[in-house]
Amino acid sequence: MGNLFGRKRRSRVTEQDKAVLQLKQQRDKLRQYQKRISLNLERERALARELLRDGKKEKAMLLLKKKRYQEQLLDKTENQISNLERMVQDIEFTQIEMKVIEGLKIGNECLNKMHQVMSIEEVERIIGETQDAVEYQRQIDELLAGSLTEEDEDAILEELDAITQEQMELPEVPSEPLPEKTPEASPVKNRPKPELVAAS
Repeated sequence: MGNLFGRKRRSRVTEQDKAVLQLKQQRDKLRQYQKRISLNLERERALARELLRDGKKEKAMLLLKKKRYQEQLLDKTENQISNLERMVQDIEFTQIEMKVIEGLKIGNECLNKMHQVMSIEEVERIIGETQDAVEYQRQIDELLAGSLTEEDEDAILEELDAITQEQMELPEVPSEPLPEKTPEASPVKNRPKPELVAAS
């Protein structure tokens, strides 16, 4: 029992998966930061309008400078998000490439084992035997199809006649004369009927 619970299960999460997760978390945090700055920009713009209406031009100017700085931060944040997303895509694509390479490696090992089992000499021998068998079958097909020479045809006809003669030979005729009349069967004696025997 201790062995069952003491065994460490091997995690399927790779270092690349962890890296992708961290990058996505960073991207999400930057997007939240973007939303916060966008809301601040709207508020500061509205506040700058109010300050201008109230005649506080210098304060409005200061607020617009702050707004401009935050807009630049927003642009930088957008670039960072793009970089993070590109990096996530690169890692994910590299993982796919690694799986493809691993598959190719396994395929090559399998092919090499198969090549060790079947050498070129073995393949050549099998192909040669196959070609011989095909050629032999072709010859049989030609014979059956009637592509025989006249001599072959004559020999076949002679053999056919000989076989026919053997089958047609009649049995020998007996030399003794046949009996003229067959002897009649001896008559059966009259027996008393069963009823009469019982009555006496």
